[in-house]
Amino acid sequence: MKSHLGQIALLVRDYDEAIAYYSKVLGFYLIEDTVLSETKRWVVLGASTVAEKGCRILLAKASNSYQEEFVGNQSGGRVFLFLYTDSFDDFHRNLLNHEVEIVNGPRYEEYGKVLVFKDLYGNLWDLISNESR
Repeated sequence: MKSHLGQIALLVRDYDEAIAYYSKVLGFYLIEDTVLSETKRWVVLGASTVAEKGCRILLAKASNSYQEEFVGNQSGGRVFLFLYTDSFDDFHRNLLNHEVEIVNGPRYEEYGKVLVFKDLYGNLWDLISNESR
């Protein structure tokens, strides 16, 4: 039996704000944006195009004050998402150009070049190089 992780829900404050950030700053592709009700949309973004496989992000707008408390902190302050790139230095420069907060790095680990950054909500991401040293 084959399985794969298809999507992960990410709590956000606002759909349009999140779409703009993840597409313009991180270069994600908007795969789907379907209105489900006056307050709910099915918004899916991916680091790859629609035809390519890979884990996607489902933007989930916080719908009450309890959920709003967890926007930006779904992982209790730990790195939450891991983004691999074959253009690490270009991606790093893009983050700096968009004034994204770099928490630490870049540095070299056994698995490659890495840095930790915060997204617009404060979620921690690892940016990891796919490039060989």
